[in-house]
Amino acid sequence: MQLKGSDEDGFGIEIVLQQGDRKAPSCVHGPTLLFEKVCKGEEKDRRFYACSACRDRKECNFFQWEDDKVSEARLLAREEENRSKMPRFTHQEYCSRFRKFLALPLGRRFCQDCQLLLLPGEWEIHASHKMSQADDITEARLSRPSLMLKPLENKKSNAQYLFADRSCHFLLETLAKLGYRKVLCVGTPRLHELIKIRNQEGKSDPMKTLLLDIDFRYAQFYGQDEFCHYNMFNHHFFGGQAASGVLRAFLSEEDGEKVIMVSDPPFGGLVKPLAHSFSQISETWRKLQTSEGSVVEMPIVWIFPYFFEPRILECFPSFTMLDYQVDYDNHPLYKHGKTGRKQSPVRLFTNLTPRDIVLPREEGYRFCKVCQRYVWSGNKHCTKCNLCPSKDGRMWKHCSECQKCVKPSWRHCQSCSRCALPDHPCGNSPGLEGCFNCGSLKHKRRACPLKDKRRADNKSKGGRNLPKQPMKSNSKRKSGAQRRANKLKKMTE
Repeated sequence: MQLKGSDEDGFGIEIVLQQGDRKAPSCVHGPTLLFEKVCKGEEKDRRFYACSACRDRKECNFFQWEDDKVSEARLLAREEENRSKMPRFTHQEYCSRFRKFLALPLGRRFCQDCQLLLLPGEWEIHASHKMSQADDITEARLSRPSLMLKPLENKKSNAQYLFADRSCHFLLETLAKLGYRKVLCVGTPRLHELIKIRNQEGKSDPMKTLLLDIDFRYAQFYGQDEFCHYNMFNHHFFGGQAASGVLRAFLSEEDGEKVIMVSDPPFGGLVKPLAHSFSQISETWRKLQTSEGSVVEMPIVWIFPYFFEPRILECFPSFTMLDYQVDYDNHPLYKHGKTGRKQSPVRLFTNLTPRDIVLPREEGYRFCKVCQRYVWSGNKHCTKCNLCPSKDGRMWKHCSECQKCVKPSWRHCQSCSRCALPDHPCGNSPGLEGCFNCGSLKHKRRACPLKDKRRADNKSKGGRNLPKQPMKSNSKRKSGAQRRANKLKKMTE
């Protein structure tokens, strides 16, 4: 997967998944990821480490060139900075505080500014802060911590969008009907809460659940066997071996209990490292299977926008995207009941058999006998493509010249020999972009036969002629359409 700059910038950024035992330097969010700055022309490529979880340098400013020699003093300063940004209490201390909090006889207080359950000795310190009083902190409220905690909002790091009850109940009911009794909730606190509430009601067969989430605030409410502070972008457990041991214990299938993983990553996250982490969890699960020679995949439901489908299928070819539209309580756009392009773009990607996941007919879904899966009512089956083609909830149309179905707003352009929006920069066919490495129009950089050779040449030549930090442009960045139009203009001049 590539994170590319514009062609005008003359460089692109790729993520590199490290092989072997080489350790990456760590920031406060755990081991960093290795990226490669890919340059055009004679300029040398170069690799660097950056935070796995944050795209905003204001949130985490870690940056280190791969070939930098870091002094001992700098390493010690970095470790001290990382320690200073860790949660103020350990998970065990949070659990002890929660037991004392529940036993308070004279009321309870929750500091909304610090997002902390307060013990009586701390009331005076937080007196000037905004508080939730005892009447607002009931047992029912404490069983739904996602309603108490303020959602994180930085879209470039760990923005939290929480399932609406409609989507959450659908997921839970579907998993229960399919016979799953253990649900690994990766970044899905609402589903974790609902399962625990369902168990307390005692009306159905109990289900076990483990929440893995980067938001350490949940450690205030859940025991060490119910929650692990976890970064899904680098498969890092902040609690070390003890926390990863909790996951292994959960994944072991006792008494034939079926396990499934449900993950709802931040939409701005990188697909490749997410897939790598999910593969590691799946591999751990596979090794714990009691039946010898078992090669089946761990059941997974990955919740992500539909336009990431090509990248997800590249990592998990066995996955299928379902038409179910997931909606969120605190997202301004991803709501249920909207039509056209205003519908939620978030879908379910899964390796479960599509026909087994029954989508609710009362919400507008139907079963396609040809595709053998439930689809949105507006997703009409195309006899020429032999599938229900729509991805975004609108009715797509078939283009006989492209020999595939396209979005209803697209028109076939004879100059480009493809379908596109009517106001697209005419003549700027995707094929003209070619390989970012060698310029060939026959392949992209990921399939370039010269990619590894150039990387080896750069390594043998050294290559420390780049600035320590990428230069920031003072000019306003042009839109993608404008950059493509400028590129086409240069090509035709």
